[in-house]
Amino acid sequence: MFQKTSFTTLIVGVFIVYVLHTCWVMYGIVYTKPCDNPKSDKCISPYLAGNPRLQLSIYTALRPNTEGGHSLIHREEDFDVNTRFERLVNVSLPKKTRKNGTLYAMVFLHQAGMSPWQDPRQVHMVTQLTTYMLPKPPEVSLITGEDESQQEQQSMPGDDKLDRPVSHWRSRLTLNIVAENFLFDREALPSDVHRYMKVYQSGRKMVYLPLLFIDQLSNRVKDLMEINSSTTELPLTISYDTIALGKLRFWIHMQDAVYSLQQFGFTEKDADEIKGIFVDTNLYFLALTFFVAAFHLLFDFLAFKNDISFWKQKKSMVGMSSKAVLWRCFSTIVIFLYLLDEQTSMLVLFPAGIGSLIEVWKVKKAFKIYIIWKGIKPAFMFGKSDESERRTEEYDSLAMKYLSYLLYPLCVGGAIYALVFVKYKSWYSWLINSLVNGVYAFGFLFMLPQLFVNYKLKSVAHLPWKAFMYKAFNTFIDDVFAFIITMPTSHRLACFRDDAVFLIYLYQRWLYPVDKTRVNEYGVSYDEEPKGKAHKD
Repeated sequence: MFQKTSFTTLIVGVFIVYVLHTCWVMYGIVYTKPCDNPKSDKCISPYLAGNPRLQLSIYTALRPNTEGGHSLIHREEDFDVNTRFERLVNVSLPKKTRKNGTLYAMVFLHQAGMSPWQDPRQVHMVTQLTTYMLPKPPEVSLITGEDESQQEQQSMPGDDKLDRPVSHWRSRLTLNIVAENFLFDREALPSDVHRYMKVYQSGRKMVYLPLLFIDQLSNRVKDLMEINSSTTELPLTISYDTIALGKLRFWIHMQDAVYSLQQFGFTEKDADEIKGIFVDTNLYFLALTFFVAAFHLLFDFLAFKNDISFWKQKKSMVGMSSKAVLWRCFSTIVIFLYLLDEQTSMLVLFPAGIGSLIEVWKVKKAFKIYIIWKGIKPAFMFGKSDESERRTEEYDSLAMKYLSYLLYPLCVGGAIYALVFVKYKSWYSWLINSLVNGVYAFGFLFMLPQLFVNYKLKSVAHLPWKAFMYKAFNTFIDDVFAFIITMPTSHRLACFRDDAVFLIYLYQRWLYPVDKTRVNEYGVSYDEEPKGKAHKD
């Protein structure tokens, strides 16, 4: 009665529902229902509609409640809400802050000519100007030993200095105010705006003071400066711009999400990976990024599902380059170790680790490795290859032989160049960086043995085309991300060189038509008929 629904169709359906639900939630965030009748008592009018003379004052304090004193660092006379500006000020650091302490900024928007501490119409926000992070390990030249003396001086006070979080200075303070004269409906007031709103009664009308907002998402790890006991002054860039109400609500939700992640144990560097998606991006571009990322996630899952199914049912390595499988495993592990050495966010590190384990499992399947446990001691056994697999292996080895003449000198030359001219934390760091540079720069060459095997066999029927096509779609999506997302140049180039190899695969698929007498990726030939007695009518 009901047709059987495939797992892929179910996943695509769930994905579509998820995207539609996300769009509805996003619409509810950026759209705020205005008050229909301005003369109604239910409306809350903006204080800025009267064009008051305002002043912006910024103080620093050791505590968020000003206990222990405060110091004025900047005052913006005749502050115009609609005029953006950027000011660079030098902030004197108290002795407690220099001794691995904290420092707060108190931002006041108040009436001009009146002290913010005595103005009943003032609004203010408090934010930290410092945060705690592990210091970056020093880098030295492994050949000349340059900067080695500096490293020794830094490590003398305490061996655990690099393992102890130290105070870092946030060199940017970004302020926003909603400048539009929006009439809020008291009965439909959004909860996210409510906590930033300060209201007072003016006759029969309710008036809300300016919505002041401190943009925490603009605080990036790259802008942090380590504070030490000899630092007496540090620069602070104060930026101001107006913000639309819809963007304000969206930014509040994003800041709350980042704060929640930090409460669950995410470090400043982990949170910075998420902040990087939102900073310096308008809402329309951000929506495009979301849809591209959502499709990337879908294709990633489908490619993963089909890839696992392909290798799980794989019986024969006929037409498959075992050297390419081994190389993918090696390169994935090298990239994982490189990300681990660079202290990359867990958002990137965890999927890379899972991918490395899957590639190790593929190597076990490709080389027919069996593990037999004798107590606590494992024994490894290798299966035998048939005639067709040995012929494929000959083509594979021949391709690797020609490839090694080009690949090995390039990798060794690049490693020697890096050793002489680039500084590293340790010899291990140099080794991992040299290997990962070889993977990024010349890794695509290891896709060529599979092309050579396809050419010799005049067939591509043995390839996992479903998983391959999903990965190909992701390759083109990665090309889009290469333009809109900040990433290392080597990784950006790696996205584009995969396109060239994929086009060659497509050309081979067109060049070698499907031959049903050949075995497919599951070791099955569709023209083989079951042997048995003929049926008599």
